[in-house]
Amino acid sequence: MNIEHIGNYLRNIYFEKKMGQLSFRHKGIQKYLFFMNGDLVYAQTNQSQELLGEVLFKLGKLSEKDHNRIDEYIEPKKNLGESLIENNLISREDLKDGLIYQMREITLNIFSVFDGIFKFQAKDKFSEDTFDAKISIPVLIEDGIRRMKFDVHLKSFLGQKLIYPGEKRFYFRLTEEEKEIFELIKEKNSAEDLLNNFHFDEERFWKSLYLFYCFCLIDVSEESQTKKNKESEKTPEQGELQKRIDEVLLFGQEISALNYYQILQVSSDSSASEVKAAYFKLARKYHPDLFSRNLSTEMKNKIDDIFDKITKSYHTLSDDNKRQEYNKKLDSPKKGSKKDLEKRAEIKFRQGKTLYNQARYKEAQVLLEEAVRLSQNKGNYFLLLAMSQSRIRLYQRKAVENFKKAIKLQPWVPDAYFGLGMLYKKEGMPTLASNQFKKVLNIDSDNKAALKELGLIDPKSKKKSLKDILSMNFFWQGKRKK
Repeated sequence: MNIEHIGNYLRNIYFEKKMGQLSFRHKGIQKYLFFMNGDLVYAQTNQSQELLGEVLFKLGKLSEKDHNRIDEYIEPKKNLGESLIENNLISREDLKDGLIYQMREITLNIFSVFDGIFKFQAKDKFSEDTFDAKISIPVLIEDGIRRMKFDVHLKSFLGQKLIYPGEKRFYFRLTEEEKEIFELIKEKNSAEDLLNNFHFDEERFWKSLYLFYCFCLIDVSEESQTKKNKESEKTPEQGELQKRIDEVLLFGQEISALNYYQILQVSSDSSASEVKAAYFKLARKYHPDLFSRNLSTEMKNKIDDIFDKITKSYHTLSDDNKRQEYNKKLDSPKKGSKKDLEKRAEIKFRQGKTLYNQARYKEAQVLLEEAVRLSQNKGNYFLLLAMSQSRIRLYQRKAVENFKKAIKLQPWVPDAYFGLGMLYKKEGMPTLASNQFKKVLNIDSDNKAALKELGLIDPKSKKKSLKDILSMNFFWQGKRKK
C-alpha cells in the first residue's frame, strides 16, 4: 500500500528528477505546483490567504493602505507583482521574497491533508521562459513534515512495511533525536517491532520514520506473509479497539489548544441542552471504561487526561454561574502584543481550516469564531467562518453576516460573493443569488462555477458580453496567465 500525500510525491519528483506540474485538489481547494531540476519554481492557488497580495502584506512589503486598495492595481492578463513594481509600491527584491514565501506556504499547507487528490503531469518545458524564484524540494520536505501534526495515516502506511537503511545523503538534516531513532535501523525490521522494542514516543517515531522515507534514508518493503497472517488473526473487536485508540490520540493532540466550547464542539451561544448532548456524545467515544484494561499505564493516563478535560468543560458550561465566569475570562481584554494576538488568531484559523477540510463544520466554526475574536481585520477568517456556518442549518443567518464582513474586508476576492450567492440560492432567493454571481464575474470573468449558476438562474445572462468586465483569475495574482 502506498500513501497519497504531498511528502511522497515530492520524494518521487526529487529523486526521479521529474519535471512537470503536480495538481492537488481537496474539498474545494485547488493548487498547482511546478517543478524544474529538483526545485519548486512556481505555485498557483485558489486560497485567498495564500494569494500574492496577502503574502506581501503579511511580510510587511505592502502597506496597509496599499493592501486595502490592491484591487486598483489588478489589470487584466497582467500579473499583480509587475503591476505593484511599476507603481513603485514594492521592489523586485520584495517580489522575489514574496513569491518564495508564497510558494512555500502553498506547499506546506498541503502537508496536513491525507485524503487529497494528486495528479502529476510530466513536461519537457514550460510556457514561461523564466521563473523569478525557486525552492529546493528537500527543504520543503523537511519543513513540511516537521510542521505537520502526526496523522494516523503515517502509522497505517509505515506500520505495514519492513524498513532497512538506505542512502545517507540527507542524514545531516536530522535532529539529534531523529538520529537516535535512525541509528537503530541496522537491518530489515518491522517498523512496529522497532517501536515496541525501544519505547519511543509513538507520534514522534512515525513522523521521524516518514521523514527518513521521504529523504530515502530508509528503504521499505511489504511485510512477510507470516506477519500479515498474524495481523489477519486479529478479531474484529481488536481492530475496532485500535481504531478508537487512534481516534482518541488524535483528539488528544488538539485538546490542549482548545477552550471549553471548542472541546465540546458547541457554539458560544449554545443552550444547556446542546452542551449536555455534546458531552454525552463525546462520552460515548472517549470514556475510559470503553477501552481495554490491558492498555499500558501511559495510554490509560492519556485517555483519563483527555476525558477529564471533556468533563471539566461540561461541568463549567452546564452551570450558569461557572459559565458566566468562564465567559468573562474569554472576553476579558486580550493579553499580549498585537503581534502575539495575530499569531494566536492565525493558529486558530489554521486549526479551523483543517477541521473544515475534514467536513467537521461545527468544530471548525468554534475555532474560527475564536480567530475572528482575536483578529477582526482578516477577511479570509470571516470567509471560512461563513463557509462553515453555511453548512450548518441553524447558523446560516450568521453565515450571511460573515460573508458580508469578508466582502467588506476583501472586496477583490470572489469566493465570498460566490458563497453568499449559493446560500441565497439554497434559501430560495434567486434574484439575490444571481446578483452575487454577477459580482463574481466582475472580478473573474472566466469563473466557471458562477457562469454555471447564472445559466441555471438567469439563462439570458449567458448571452451578455463580458468583454468590458475587468477580469482577475485567482492565479494571476502570482504569475501572468498564458
